Parts: sequence; structure tokens; C-alpha cells
Amino acid sequence: MYQQYWGLSERPFPSRVGLAEFFESPSHEEALARLQFLVEQRYRVGLLLGPSGSGKSLLMNVFAQMLRRSGRKAALLSLMGQDVNGFVTQLALQLAVEPARRPSPEALWQPIVDRIVANRYQRRDTVLLLDDADEAAEPVLARIVRLVECDVSPESRLTAVVAAEKGRPHRLGRRLLDLTELKIEIEPWTTEETAAFLRHALSQAGRDRAIFDNGAVDRLHQLTNGVPRRICQLAELALAAGAGQEKAEIGGETVEAVFEELAIQVR
Repeated sequence: MYQQYWGLSERPFPSRVGLAEFFESPSHEEALARLQFLVEQRYRVGLLLGPSGSGKSLLMNVFAQMLRRSGRKAALLSLMGQDVNGFVTQLALQLAVEPARRPSPEALWQPIVDRIVANRYQRRDTVLLLDDADEAAEPVLARIVRLVECDVSPESRLTAVVAAEKGRPHRLGRRLLDLTELKIEIEPWTTEETAAFLRHALSQAGRDRAIFDNGAVDRLHQLTNGVPRRICQLAELALAAGAGQEKAEIGGETVEAVFEELAIQVR
């Protein structure tokens, strides 16, 4: 395995990145700061945008953890493949609304609204983090609009963050976009951020010395357009190729060769 060849204790670029592996690049740090501002100002709806693989889902998980540590109520849901019944049931569970036996969406709706209003009376923010919103069915999007309009009090403490792939916000529908008060974009990494991430990931995996030379870092950034998931994929394949060829370090030519050989498509 390439880990042994490079003196690594674990995979530095796992295909599934958890909270423990989160690398807070300047791009992600800025997005988190804007999300915090959104909640602190009690805006009703915020839109989180980024290309596929930019870390939207991981960022939402990190932000949910931050909110819970600060005493706020955070519900984190993926809307991909959800129908209205699934959406309302999952929301009720995350807001600690006890569902009745085989509840219908309508039977759960008023208890959910009551919980949001009760949180406001208790001076507690309620934050809905809705991932993959551009994959949601129209009835689910209609429910979200209905939900964010359920408490019209000026003292409302309900904020919804909807995440969508860059270039696809139109899938959210006009009404939800009209309610959006702040747009937050996750920018692709710069070359410097890519280099910093590679150093961080390799260090976490037990490697103190660099493996990728400057040319390799440049090609990794250029070929992936600075998208974190693609950087991870290409970097791991380059590590495997470099180990197989018994290289002392990985240069731009190795990254280029792996990219071309495996026909990795960067969109």
C-alpha cells in the first residue's frame, strides 16, 4: 500500500471526510463567518452556494456543531430524495417534537411550528440547515417556504440555510429565492490554499516532510480548478502512482500522467 511507502500512518485523503479531517481554509473560514453573521442578525433565509465537491455538506456539519455548542437549536437535513412526509418527520425528530404513532405531515406541522415559537419565547435561536436543496421536490420546497413564514413576529429567531450547487439556485423556486436575504459562496481554493491543505493532510497522516513539489501543487490546483474533493482524489492517485514508480517525491509530471491516464474529468 502506498501509505507504507511514503511513511504514512493512514490515508491522508479519504474519500469521505469527517469533522475530524475538516481543513478550515480561508475560503471555508469566510463562509463560516458569513453563516454566523446570518444567524446573529436573525435573517430569515440564507443561500449557501458552491461547486460540487467544494465542501458544502461538511461545512454545514461543522456549522451545526458550532451552533449546538453555543446553545442554539440546529436541525441538519439532506433534502435529496425526501418527500414531504420524510422531510416533516425528520424535522420533527431533530427539533425534539415527539411524533404520534404513524403521524401525517399535517399532524406534525403544528407541533413543529409551536416548538419554533416556544424557542423564540425562550430566546433560543432555531436554525434549519437544509443541504442538497437543489435536489428537493417542489412540494418539499413549498413546505420550506411555509415554514420560514410561520413566525412573522419581528422577534422571530428562525433562520433557514439552504445549500445548492453553484449554477443551480433556480431549482429552489422563485418564492424561496425571493425570501433569501444573504448569499454565501464557497470559493475554490487558491494555489496557496491547496499547498496548505496538502501539508496539513500529510502531517495529520504522520508525514512531516513534503511529498508534492511545487510543480505538483501547481498542477493539482490547475487540473482540479481548486475544488477540494477533486484535489483529494487526484492527490491520492498521484501518491499511489508515485509509490508504484518508487519516486522520492511527486512532481507535476506524475500528477499530469495520472490525470491523463485515468481520464479524470474536471467540470
